[in-house]
Amino acid sequence: MNRTRKKEINLSKDSVLSLMQEIYNELVEQRSTAIRIQNKMLSMLKDPEDMTLIGPVIEKQQKIINETTEKKLSLSKLQSTLWEKSKGGKEESFTLTDMDDETLKMLIDKDVNNNNTKFEL
Repeated sequence: MNRTRKKEINLSKDSVLSLMQEIYNELVEQRSTAIRIQNKMLSMLKDPEDMTLIGPVIEKQQKIINETTEKKLSLSKLQSTLWEKSKGGKEESFTLTDMDDETLKMLIDKDVNNNNTKFEL
């Protein structure tokens, strides 16, 4: 049996910075939208009976806000890992190992799942 080759992604510093900035901008936009929706729902809350209708929407928006915070933390961890890897050499490009690839895949999967439920009310 042959061993499978390790996956390796070659990236330049500029492409990584651009990708991370794009991810961060999308997270900020998602969070802002969720906060706006949550505040609008809270302003519509007049009677205790309204909570049964508006409560699930507020809960869903709070979940989105929490998820974006988690994604920002994961992104910063990935960024620090990449920073450490690039600091070691004077090369302009570096690689992601399988462990880094798993972290990146987790971020992408979370983002895809979040986009599927983002605008459901």
